[in-house]
Amino acid sequence: MNAIKTFYKKIFSEKIRINNRKNLKKLNGLFLKGNNFYCNCCEQSFSKFLDKSNGIDNRENAECPNCGSLERTRVLLEFIKNETDLLVKPNKLLHIAPEDALKNIFKQTDNLRYINADININLADEEMDITSINYPDNTFDYIICCHVLGHIPNEKKAIDELFRVLKKGGKALIQTPIHPINNTFENAEFKTEEERLKNYGEKDLLRLHGQDFQERLKRENIIVEKIDYRNKIDHNLAKKLSVGNGYRELIFLCQKV
Repeated sequence: MNAIKTFYKKIFSEKIRINNRKNLKKLNGLFLKGNNFYCNCCEQSFSKFLDKSNGIDNRENAECPNCGSLERTRVLLEFIKNETDLLVKPNKLLHIAPEDALKNIFKQTDNLRYINADININLADEEMDITSINYPDNTFDYIICCHVLGHIPNEKKAIDELFRVLKKGGKALIQTPIHPINNTFENAEFKTEEERLKNYGEKDLLRLHGQDFQERLKRENIIVEKIDYRNKIDHNLAKKLSVGNGYRELIFLCQKV
């Protein structure tokens, strides 16, 4: 099996392999048509969503088989549509590590000047290290950065950079898993994928964010609000959207003043 995987990686580029995985999931979706679950990102209904597992934690009905949206993605889109002017006014948006489900929506929104970026150029339109963002101060009206900061070695510098390029009055929407611990846990001695998977739950995660995450985001010119928007969504819709348990779906709304 390892030999087959190695051969597959040799003959297909990473970008092609990523697209192949997406297309395979879409094929699965053809067999899951129904009305039990609804994806607000691609506006399709299914008998169930795909389960999601990292080998330690298994989430049922987590991923849309068509567009790949997750619980947090669907909650965030409800917040964006109902609580912001992102989709209705001329705005400049920076989308870090873009979720395809949201990227598809933003690219089709005429009023947006939309930039999506990732450290891996195969995952976005623009290559970017968020600890050194190649844009001037006060450039963006909105920034979306979800489940990224836990993977960045120099988290403080990344946060400072995000807020540097955010306009005064602009808003950054940030998500990260929040664990039931008071203080964020990180240990630089966990260097291997096995150690990180065992201690953090993901092989490329560098810390577990705790209840102090809101404080970690605060700056002199940044107001941070923690929002559990799952509770604002109609109960029946929330059930169809499969909005998670709040561990991954909290929204930290950061406004520059």
